[in-house]
Amino acid sequence: MGYPDQRFDVNLSILFTELPLLERPAAAAAAGFTAVELWWPWIETPTPPQAELDALKKALDDAGTQLVGLNFYAGQLPGPDRGALSVPGTESDRFRANVEVAADFAASVGCTALNALYGNRVEGVDPQVQDALALENLALAARAADRIGATLLVETLNKPESPLYPLVSAPAAIEVVDKVNAATGLGNATFLLDLYHLSMNGEDLSQVIKAYAAKTGHVQIADNPGRGAPGTGDLPLERLLDELKDAGYTGRVGLEYKPGDRPSAESFDWLPASARAAG
Repeated sequence: MGYPDQRFDVNLSILFTELPLLERPAAAAAAGFTAVELWWPWIETPTPPQAELDALKKALDDAGTQLVGLNFYAGQLPGPDRGALSVPGTESDRFRANVEVAADFAASVGCTALNALYGNRVEGVDPQVQDALALENLALAARAADRIGATLLVETLNKPESPLYPLVSAPAAIEVVDKVNAATGLGNATFLLDLYHLSMNGEDLSQVIKAYAAKTGHVQIADNPGRGAPGTGDLPLERLLDELKDAGYTGRVGLEYKPGDRPSAESFDWLPASARAAG
């Protein structure tokens, strides 16, 4: 398999997790990558000490890696939580406390894409109440992203693995993207198109690409079944990425797959070295 025309980055929250966080940028660089992304690394707190933020920035800088994508605080990831911004009470408060912290850190490392996971449905809470809270908090996040020249990403997950997450189709996420842009007038809310999640939902991936490439701000991939590296499952990822390019998508493609029973550095044999350091 070969992907000569794509720009890839490595998600350091699912790959290289056999290493401590501060060692992962250097490991990605040693594997030939110059760009990385992260879920919010401090799952216990939306507001880590400045020293910890500074240490992560130093690790990225020392490795020569560019952070190109960062999640806002989203609770326990990986784990049962699927976001915080639509969850009334403490979790929503924690998300709001994180917004400027995450945006400031992103600005400090030149990161221009911030992902806001919507959050699970909560038993006993009216979904309309959650959706109103989500729109309020997503608008807050979009304004913070705009302040630093960044894009806000809204992601579809998959129902089998995230049964309480309401955005389990591309149209559902696009509807939220449109609502946020209408609420803020900024136009910086975009779709995070994750081919693994969409395939788990049984969507027609080619049709999704045709319909929504123009509203897509970032792409993530893993094969299906198994959420492994390209070539370990049945998804025609090379063809689908070509379709994205043909549809006008010129952004990055995040590698968000599990390495399997091997070190992460050994899971990139499908990708030529020349494609790993694309700027």
